[in-house]
Amino acid sequence: MILRAGKVTWSFPRPVLLMGILNVTPDSFADGGRYLAPEAAVRRGLELVEEGADIIDVGGESTRPQAEPVSEAEELRRILPVLKGLAKATSIPISVDTMKATVARAALEHGACLINDVAANREDETLWRVVAGAGAGYVAMHMQGTPQTMQVAPHYQDVVSEVHAFFQERLQRLQQAGVREEQVLLDVGLGFGKSRTHNLQLLARLDSFKKWNRPLLLGASRKSFLGHIGGADHADDRLPASLACAAWAAQRGVQVLRVHDVAATRQATRIVEALLAVDA
Repeated sequence: MILRAGKVTWSFPRPVLLMGILNVTPDSFADGGRYLAPEAAVRRGLELVEEGADIIDVGGESTRPQAEPVSEAEELRRILPVLKGLAKATSIPISVDTMKATVARAALEHGACLINDVAANREDETLWRVVAGAGAGYVAMHMQGTPQTMQVAPHYQDVVSEVHAFFQERLQRLQQAGVREEQVLLDVGLGFGKSRTHNLQLLARLDSFKKWNRPLLLGASRKSFLGHIGGADHADDRLPASLACAAWAAQRGVQVLRVHDVAATRQATRIVEALLAVDA
C-alpha cells in the first residue's frame, strides 16, 4: 500500500507514522493560545520534529465542539507565516488542518503537502479538486454534523457500519473529483459527532477498516472521552489514556497517529511493534 503526498511517498507496512499537532489558534481544546506567535509556533514545530514527528499538522481554526468558525483571511493570517518558517527550517512533510479550499490552495503553495479535512462530509468538490490538482495527500475524516452541532445528541443505528458506508461513498466521490486512491487516508473521526460509546465501538473495530486498503489515521490524543473514562478532567492529564489508545491503535493496524505528545507516543508504539514482530 502506497500513500503519496506531493513529492513524498510512504510505503506500508512500516512503523507507525506520527503526526505532531501544531495548533495556531486561541481556542483549541488542548493547546489553544500557546503558539499564536509565528516564532513560537515554528519553535514548537521543530520541537515536534526533534521528538520524532514524521509529519507536522498545522491548524489555524479550532474544530473542538461548538468552536466558532473563522474567516479565510484570519486562518491564512495564522498559518502562512508558520508554514513558510517550517518549510525553511525542516524537510519534514507538513499537513494543514483546514476545511476551506482557498486556505488549502494557499497552504499547498507555501510548503504543505497534505490536507487534513475534518469536513470530508462536504458536498462541494472545490477542495477536492485543489487536492487533485496539487497531487497532495488528503485525510477524509468522518464527522456527523459540523463542529458547532456535532456533539448535540449524536445518533447512529450502527456507528461502525455507517462510517464504513461513508468511506465507501467518499472514496468514489474523491475519485470522480480527480483524487487518486493513493493520495487518501481515512479517519473515523473520534469525537466528531460521536458519544463516548460510539468512540469505543469504533476503537474496538479499528481492524475492520483495513478492508479499504488505505492508511488509517487516528486522532484520539487528549480527547475528552478519554478523560471521562480515565477520570482526567484536564486535557494535560490525559497522556496515560492517550498512550493506551495509541498502543491499541498500533496493535489494530492504524498507520498514522495524530498526537500532541510525540516522544512518549513513539516509545509506546515502538514497543507494540517490537512485540508484534516477535509474534509474527
